[in-house]
Amino acid sequence: MKISKNVVDALVEQYNFELESGYIYLAMVHDLKDKAWDGFAHFMDKQAHEEYEHATKFKGFIEEIGERVELKAIPEPKKEYKSVLEIFETAYDHEKEVTKRIENIYDLALEEKNYVVVEFLNWFLEEQVEEEDNFRTIVEKFERIHENWSGLYIYDHELGARG
Repeated sequence: MKISKNVVDALVEQYNFELESGYIYLAMVHDLKDKAWDGFAHFMDKQAHEEYEHATKFKGFIEEIGERVELKAIPEPKKEYKSVLEIFETAYDHEKEVTKRIENIYDLALEEKNYVVVEFLNWFLEEQVEEEDNFRTIVEKFERIHENWSGLYIYDHELGARG
């Protein structure tokens, strides 16, 4: 099976971006832990692990089609945020960027009639609908809480229950 260099490069780039996503979310975990928001930190830690699982799917697919996976440098993530809302708004924006990047690879694969890659990416597109919906909902709840400590405390407990 022949997959163009452009598509392979885009898949490798997305693999590295998924790793970067996990790294960004881990930095958020540390900031949340420093501020004693253990539930929010737990939620974001689960999110980081999920991003690494996504990276593993990309790695496996790239290897399965007989191509080489290359690691690239991961930029240092932001370490501190002004508020929990800012962290989750940043995560929501990041998930929208992930969606855009996957859609771009999908468009490229469609253009080249590379249906195996299109089929592989379908799972990620469905996953991104869920990711964006989750973060949009979380941000909306934070906006309603308005930094109210009792609301934040209750929501910290709720998000900390993520399995």
